[in-house]
Amino acid sequence: MNKKLIALAVAGACVAPAAMAGPVVLYGRVYETLESVNAKSGDGAAEVPRRTRVSDQASLLGVRGTEDLGGGLKAFFQLETAFKPDQNDSAFATRNSGVGLEGGWGSFVMGRWDMPYKVATFPIDVWGDLTLGGITGVGHDQGNFDRRDANVIQYWSPNFAGFAFKLAATANEGKTGGANPKNPHDTGANVTYTRGPLYAFLAYEDHKDPSATVDKEHAWSGGVAYSFGPIKLGGDYEEFKRTLTAGGDAADKKSYLASVVWTMGANQLSYQYQHAKTDSSSSPECNSHTIGYKYIFTKRTFAMAQYTTVDNKNGATCNFGANTLAISPGNDPQGAAIGIQHVF
Repeated sequence: MNKKLIALAVAGACVAPAAMAGPVVLYGRVYETLESVNAKSGDGAAEVPRRTRVSDQASLLGVRGTEDLGGGLKAFFQLETAFKPDQNDSAFATRNSGVGLEGGWGSFVMGRWDMPYKVATFPIDVWGDLTLGGITGVGHDQGNFDRRDANVIQYWSPNFAGFAFKLAATANEGKTGGANPKNPHDTGANVTYTRGPLYAFLAYEDHKDPSATVDKEHAWSGGVAYSFGPIKLGGDYEEFKRTLTAGGDAADKKSYLASVVWTMGANQLSYQYQHAKTDSSSSPECNSHTIGYKYIFTKRTFAMAQYTTVDNKNGATCNFGANTLAISPGNDPQGAAIGIQHVF
């Protein structure tokens, strides 16, 4: 018996330094939907036939931890990877992953992380950037300004009487020389206000040398969400501008979103509307409607059902928010989904 106790004590001594480094937490999310989707014909585009599919909604597995460095300073890390319960074809650590320091002055992190422009709309988008009705089907320039950038440096401020802000910039590792040098990098920022039932934000993002034909592009957005009793209303507005490499500006694009959520105990009903239009001679334009229902079993588990329709006009190509459907300009995607989410 004494030998066993001594062995356990030695083993404990060996792991003590790691254990004392601070709490390390394993966490994750599994979110799958069963969908029936198709796209109606329009503007000369042939119909996309209906099909059923099982779709992953950004299931993830992560580990995070902190270490108290003294004097109110902490080190923190996070490694987060996507995985698909329905098929094993995802890369490792593609989600928010990095290392940083935090204190009373705020937080500093380096790695791969969601840009401030993207996260600013999370409290307003009913579907949290996921599912058929998520914001990127129409808004965020259909995902172009919904980025999780690699090689990024971010600063997150503390809360000042409800106000907070985030700043981000990517390293210009792809900079080139020669006759037509490139200096690709992104910058972004947001300012948010959260006080009781009110949330409001302003966000900006700029992309330098994002492609061979675009010299720079930028977007700004603003939005608000307000809760009163069981009802939550939300909305945001966005504008996108581009300067072309060949000279001149591309047509401006605008989009907006409006949402309402009605929570009755464990039951939650929602409706989300999105609209986008390009200010060009052809004026591509689209509208998206999503109605949804959630049954919230616990804080960690819910079941959902939703129905989304997209109406594309003048060659627009708006789509579902996640797991898009391969369409031609003018096709009108529509789909129904049921699903389950569990977080741990």
